[in-house]
Amino acid sequence: MPTLRLEALNATNIVAANSLTLKPGQEAYATPVSLAEAERTLNQAASWPRVVLEGKEVVGFIKGNLDPDEPREEFRCCVWSINVKASAQGHGVGRFAIHGLADEARKRGFTRLTVIWERGEEGPEEFFLHLGFEPIGETQFGEVIGAMALA
Repeated sequence: MPTLRLEALNATNIVAANSLTLKPGQEAYATPVSLAEAERTLNQAASWPRVVLEGKEVVGFIKGNLDPDEPREEFRCCVWSINVKASAQGHGVGRFAIHGLADEARKRGFTRLTVIWERGEEGPEEFFLHLGFEPIGETQFGEVIGAMALA
C-alpha cells in the first residue's frame, strides 16, 4: 500500500485537487458560510494549501491559514478546508492531512488549531470530534467553532 504524503498545491496537481469527488450529501458542508465570508479578507501569503497523495494519486486536499496577525482569533491558525476523495474516506487521509497542518502550525509557534463546521447528518462534525477538536463557540451563522491544542 503506498504511503501518504503532502505536496504543495501547484499547476501539476490543482486540476486533480479541484476534481475530488465527495460522498453524496457532503458537498453542502464543503465551505461553511463563515469561511466563504472571510476568505476575501485573509492574507493569502499565510495560506497553506496542500494535496494529499497516495502514490501518484491525489486523494485529498487541505488548506490552512497560518497568520498570527489575523484579527479574528478563530482564523489565525485554522483548517480552512479539507476534502477527501469519496473512495479514500475512512482510510486515514483526513487524519494525515490535519496532522500535517498541525505539525506545520507547531513549527510556526502556534499552540492551537481551529476549524469551523456546520452540523448535519452528512457533515464533518464526527470526524473533527474524533480527531480531538472540541467545540468552543459558534459563528454568527450558527456554525461550530472547534479547537484542538497543539502542545
